Amino acid sequence: MLDIIPKWFVILLLNFLVLLYVLNIILFRPLMKLFKERDNSTRGSIDAAKEMDKKREEVIAEMNRELKEARSKAAEIFENMRKEGLSNQKEMLEEANRNARDLIEKARAELKTEAQNARQKLHSDVEAFSDEIVRKLVKV
Repeated sequence: MLDIIPKWFVILLLNFLVLLYVLNIILFRPLMKLFKERDNSTRGSIDAAKEMDKKREEVIAEMNRELKEARSKAAEIFENMRKEGLSNQKEMLEEANRNARDLIEKARAELKTEAQNARQKLHSDVEAFSDEIVRKLVKV
């Protein structure tokens, strides 16, 4: 059987406790400190990554909002330009119609004047021809 000698038991116990104390100072505390720093670093990196992800989402949302505003402004500008173009086209057509009517009226007035002049000339020529015909008939 196993005999327990108290003297050796105390020496082994003291040896174990001294070794535990020395290992605690030399090995366990630095390792625990290293593990704690690593854990803090990892948590810090995770927190930083979460913060960057949150900022990225905010920036994407802001860009989408600005893009939507830009598209609506572009659509509004396009619509205004289209309306302005149609208005200009309508004004130009009206002006062209007015010019055409003015030209037609002017041409009618000129034709009327020329027709009047032609009638007067023909009327005076008819009188001259009728006088000549009468003279020739009277001579015969």
